[in-house]
Amino acid sequence: MVVDHDNILTMEEIQISKFKATCLAVLDQVGRTGKPVLITRFGKPVAEIVPPPKPPDGAWLGVMRNQGTIHGDLIDPVAGAEEWEAWGDSAEPACHSE
Repeated sequence: MVVDHDNILTMEEIQISKFKATCLAVLDQVGRTGKPVLITRFGKPVAEIVPPPKPPDGAWLGVMRNQGTIHGDLIDPVAGAEEWEAWGDSAEPACHSE
């Protein structure tokens, strides 16, 4: 039995040695039932196996489709070469000058 914020929760407890021997079966049980399992070592809790969160209702892929707009050119830099301080006085980078 586990007490969580004054709520008494009944949770299956399993010794770590038994969990080691039956790990996949315990994981299947948690996934199937949705009930967490407490792993103990010498009677003290060391881990808790909980089911994954439920997926949100509805499909989330593609929910932002057709919501954005493209303004201007996506490939050209925002500023011209003459505005870049890193190039110093030259209008082109050193690797392109010959």
